[in-house]
Amino acid sequence: MSQTLVVQTTIDSRQAAEKLAEAIIQNSLGACVQISAPIISVYKWQGGVQKEEECLITVKTTNQAVTKLVELIRQLHTYDVPGIIAIPIVDGSRDYLNWVAEQVPID
Repeated sequence: MSQTLVVQTTIDSRQAAEKLAEAIIQNSLGACVQISAPIISVYKWQGGVQKEEECLITVKTTNQAVTKLVELIRQLHTYDVPGIIAIPIVDGSRDYLNWVAEQVPID
């Protein structure tokens, strides 16, 4: 069975988050995309401390799809430097993890 991952990024609007989520699902690069909003992000950028309201996008995917998923996120993202992280799922419901693998076909 393929390794299941959670990939996360933040984006500046609900509309952009929904557009990105739909593209991920349409391209079979994720089994499920969750949008959490609003969140507040505090970070340093261009010499100052920034505080912005954002949407958190969480994607359940596989290690075989992660490279293409990251490429798609970069293409559609609204930020110059999108924060994209991939976190391995070390354990979980077997039925759910199998479902994720079925939804994200291996090339």
